[in-house]
Amino acid sequence: MLQLLHIENIAVIERADIELESGLTVMSGETGAGKSIVIDAIGAVLGRRVSRDLVRAGAQRGFVSAVFTALSPALRALLDELQLSGEEPDTLHIQRQITADSKSASRVNMKPVSAAVLRQLAPYLIDIHGQNDGQKLLDEQHHIDYLDGYAENSALLQAYRRKYQALITLRREITALETGEQERLQRVDMLTFHREEIEQARLTAGEDETLARRKAYFDHAGRVAVALEQARLALGGDDETGGACELLDRAADAIAELREISDAFDALAEQAEEIRCLAADLRGSVAGQSDTLDFSPAERELVEQRLDEIYRLKQKYGGTIEEILAYQQRITTELNGLQHTDDRREALREQYRAQLAEAKALAAKLTAARRAAAARLEAAIVRELSELDMEKVKMRIAVHTGSKLTAYGFDTVTFEISVNPGEPEKPLSKVASGGELSRIMLALKNVLTAGEDVGMLIFDEIDTGVSGHAAQQIGKKLSAIARKKQTLCVTHLPQIAAMGDHHLLISKSVQGDRSYTDVRPMDHARRVDELARLLSGEQISDAARQNAEELLAAASRGCGNGHHP
Repeated sequence: MLQLLHIENIAVIERADIELESGLTVMSGETGAGKSIVIDAIGAVLGRRVSRDLVRAGAQRGFVSAVFTALSPALRALLDELQLSGEEPDTLHIQRQITADSKSASRVNMKPVSAAVLRQLAPYLIDIHGQNDGQKLLDEQHHIDYLDGYAENSALLQAYRRKYQALITLRREITALETGEQERLQRVDMLTFHREEIEQARLTAGEDETLARRKAYFDHAGRVAVALEQARLALGGDDETGGACELLDRAADAIAELREISDAFDALAEQAEEIRCLAADLRGSVAGQSDTLDFSPAERELVEQRLDEIYRLKQKYGGTIEEILAYQQRITTELNGLQHTDDRREALREQYRAQLAEAKALAAKLTAARRAAAARLEAAIVRELSELDMEKVKMRIAVHTGSKLTAYGFDTVTFEISVNPGEPEKPLSKVASGGELSRIMLALKNVLTAGEDVGMLIFDEIDTGVSGHAAQQIGKKLSAIARKKQTLCVTHLPQIAAMGDHHLLISKSVQGDRSYTDVRPMDHARRVDELARLLSGEQISDAARQNAEELLAAASRGCGNGHHP
């Protein structure tokens, strides 16, 4: 239960300490006095989203702390699991600070935690039923959640949803494979061509560098060979033309004949013979150099063709032979995957069929559990409503089972009601008035929370659209609920306010140019005045006070639990 709530600089509340006790506590006050601010402050310690608007104007930060006692075993186990237990095992301290720039800091038993941790603890602490819950009840999409909560289907629903999500994932994979078939075939063709082109080239690492060196050699060797060939022809001639050596032979022979005529030609003949010998030696040297050349025009052409082929592959598949070979390996791996897509698709389909069968089995269990729980919940709500001045009501919780799986299985659920004898049950949104809806919500909350570990229930203006005897019956029901769980009710109706074991007054005053909200418990006299105000407005008459006294006396005689101050 919530024992103490401390509020600082939250909206119009500068500072408030609210002590709460077991039983039913009612909270009343004029419109705009700040009742909703107290509920918002409680929501903050439960981890609800907060905004900078919650911080009091002019303040740097707002602060809310709460002390809970009489903790449930489930909550104590969770605190132990989260390593958040305090020195007092049956007491829980929660603080939350909100700054003007929307940042917040939270602590549990003086240990820093996130708002998510507070939300994890919240279901064991307080269940707040606000004005929006009535609209939620009109939305049929939420009806299945109410029924699953009553049927305690949480574990079964989680198991089913794991299967359902697995089905969605498998279906997406299968669809992607099926819709991408044309693109897959086109890519297989392209990659196959690339792989074959690279394989046919039979590349080896470093081959281009070896070929480049060979080409460079050929570039120089060709020039040498041409020059040597020209020198050989000039010296030795060919079949048609005599070379320089032949001419020098003829010249030397002619001069040698002159020596027979006169010794004066000896020197000239010797010179001619020397030149002829030098030419012959030169011709031999040229021939020797030509024989040692490693040059083949055919090989040079092959080298150049191979380098051109490698260059073209580099332009398409990578800057080096190593990159081309790496690309070949990658596309080979991808091709293996693409060419086995049919096998992959069939394997996925087999997985899908198996998962679908398991999901359908779990969905069938959910349907059976919902149908069994629906009958019990119908009876429980009708029983509660009969105690809320709706004795003639008929309730039907319809479980509609289809053939298509959704996140909830095969089912949709609608709450249908008949409030007038002889009328068939119809959806809540078409039948229930505001007052009836409030009572249905109260009945549903009472049924759903009966077995929960939550320590406190808060009803924020549950009296919308009701008055008179119906309001008194709601007050009685709240009082009955409060005997099982600590209950706080924000109300505008005197019939409900009179049923409280404790009564808090929320009042607002203006001092200077600032508004201040005060929260304080009331003694009997002040409570009579507040009930009289609720009965007659600001002008409180003696008759209104007398009526207020009668309401409190009636509550003490047995309509409530007899613990009024």
